[in-house]
Parts: sequence; structure tokens; C-alpha cells
Amino acid sequence: MLKTLIIEDEKHVRDEIKTLLSNFFESSLTVLAEATSVKEGIKAILEHKPDLVFLDIDLGDGSSFDILAVLPEISFDIIFVTGYDSHAIKAIRLGALDYLLKPIDNYEFKNSVKKAIDSYQKSKNKENLVNVAGNYYTHNVHDKIVLKTLDAQHLVNFNDIVYCKSDGNYTTFHLLKEQIVVSKPMKKIQPLLNGEQFIKCHQSYIVNASYVTKYRNDGFLITKTKATIPVATRRKDEVLQILFK
Repeated sequence: MLKTLIIEDEKHVRDEIKTLLSNFFESSLTVLAEATSVKEGIKAILEHKPDLVFLDIDLGDGSSFDILAVLPEISFDIIFVTGYDSHAIKAIRLGALDYLLKPIDNYEFKNSVKKAIDSYQKSKNKENLVNVAGNYYTHNVHDKIVLKTLDAQHLVNFNDIVYCKSDGNYTTFHLLKEQIVVSKPMKKIQPLLNGEQFIKCHQSYIVNASYVTKYRNDGFLITKTKATIPVATRRKDEVLQILFK
């Protein structure tokens, strides 16, 4: 059975999580302890060495990232629990981590826990993911994104992304030295990128402005890597104003 902790400062949320675990995953998970603060959370993790932690973002004496920042390693799965906080959600998504919104939806809960159980015994190193999320949430550092594929987790610097191209529910990140395909549509990718650095020039393309060398009159941008990126007619004026202001 997976050893589980609940770090959450609202008792009714802790009780709800325990009830849902008992209802749906009684034979798979056991809750070893609960904590309500950063201090208690650190102590519980170090003492119990959990496999899975339900972790409230905003605790009374700090944030969950204050807990994660002082741990010698992060070898457990994390399911963040948060109210609707766009900054927190963006941080979690940048790190490609899992989360539940309060009030907790039963379907989303079952889906998140099932993913954690299915991923047990696989790579548990979460430092890169947590660092990306924590740096954005705590320090507003917005220069990296974690891209998950079937076989790997890629820590990608924004400066290494030349452009992104979408195809339905998939987006290909064209980097300086490789291409990474993720199963996310463009509408979910764009909000995670730095809006001052990346321009949506076409329904299917986002380009890193620092790599653009020229605009051709036939409606294409040319990058330093010799890629040709289409510019939608309705976006032309906006794109040129940003690039050549």
C-alpha cells in the first residue's frame, strides 16, 4: 500500500480527502499522518517518508513550496490542493505537476489518485518539476517549463525554444537541438509561456521573438535557424508592431 500524508490547514478538506480515499482506494493507500502547517509538514515527511502527499498550496505559516524547498530530496508523488488561484495553478502547470481544485470533484480526485498509483515505482525524482513551479510561485521567475512525454520529463529553458507548432491536441516544441512533442493543444501551452518573449503569429504557431530575423512580404517570419513561420493575415500588424517597434 502507498504511504500517504495529508498536509492541509482546513479540517473539512482533510476529512473529505480521507473519506474519498476510504471510499475509492481503501486497498491501495493508507494515510499515515496529517499536518496543518509548514513546520508540521516538514516533520511528517521526514518521519514517515511517504509515497504520496496531498499538499495544500497556501498554509497558515507559509506555502507548500516552503516545505519542498528544505527537503533533502523529493522522492514522493504530489497532488497539490488549492482554491482557484491563477498564479498557483500556472506555477503547478509550468512544473507539469498534478493538482485538485477546492471544492474537490470526485471524478478529478479519482483520476489524480489513480495516476499516482499507476506511476508508483517509476522515476520519483520531482526536484526539477517542483523547482520550476516553486520559482514561479514564490519568486515570479518565469524562464523554464517542464514538458512531459511518454518516456521522459524535459526541463526546457524558454531561451532554447525557437517556436511551437500545434496539430490538434498535440504541440511540437522546436528547440535549438531537438523537437519535443507533448499531448497538449496550443490553447493550454500559450498561457504558460512568457508573453513578453513569445508571439502567437498564427492559429498553429507561437514563435520566440528573439529568434526572428526578418518578415518576408509573402507572409512568413524567418528565424535564426532558417525556419519559416507563417503569419496569419489578421495578426500581421500586431506581430510586426511587436517585432519591429
